[in-house]
Order: sequence, then C-alpha cells, then structure tokens
Amino acid sequence: MASAPAASAVRPLERKMPPVTEIGAGSMIAIAASVIYLASYLPKRAPLGPAIALIAVAAGLQLVNWTLIARIRPFAWSRFFQVGRWTLLAYLVIAGMIEFAFIYDQTRGVQLVLMTLALALFVLNVPVLVAFTVARYQAVPR
Repeated sequence: MASAPAASAVRPLERKMPPVTEIGAGSMIAIAASVIYLASYLPKRAPLGPAIALIAVAAGLQLVNWTLIARIRPFAWSRFFQVGRWTLLAYLVIAGMIEFAFIYDQTRGVQLVLMTLALALFVLNVPVLVAFTVARYQAVPR
C-alpha cells in the first residue's frame, strides 16, 4: 500500500514535458557546426557571417529551453540544481582545457572570441540537459 505522500505525488511518466532535450540537441548541432566551420579555416581567417548566425541560433535555442524549463510546474528543482551544479563544474574544467588548446594553437582575434562563445554555450547547454533528464523522472508533490 502506498504511503500518503507517495500517493499524492505526480508520477514522472504521467506528465507531458516540453521538448527540452530536442531543443538542446538542436543547440548542440548549431554549436558544433559553428566550431567546425571556424576550425576548418584555421590558421587563416574564416568568413564570420555563418559562424555568428550559428552561434546566435544556438543561444536562441538555449534561451527557449531555459524558458520552457522555468515554466514546468511541478518540477524537482532541488534535484535539477544538484545535478546541474556538479555537471557544470565538470564541464567548466573541460572547457578550461579546450580554451587552453585554442590559445596554445595561437587562435586569435574574432575567431577566438567566437570559438570561446560557442564553448561557453556548450558548457551551459550540457548541464541543463543532464539535470533536466534526471529531474524529469523524479516524483514531485502535486
């Protein structure tokens, strides 16, 4: 027999969630495309329009994702932030190493700025996706 708190909880599979994972994947595709595009021109200077457009698309998709997640009620926010913090820490370390490689390889100027922006979007996107994936399957009170 279920206890009273468990009986009044919202079961994870009974709720319809917004397409956060799919939108996050779209953002990751735009990030990867922008970095691949810029890196394909190194050490020469790349035309910046396509890279800027891809980074803008990735940022826009992430803003949509954050808005969709913020509107979910009820949601396991404590689990979301617990998982998100540790994932963010791990990805900040990874991003630091990648940024070091950019600088070590003498990437300069606007290309370095754009690659750093893409890396920052990557670092912000992955923890949100991981934390959302964990938190969406947690039972929460009604």
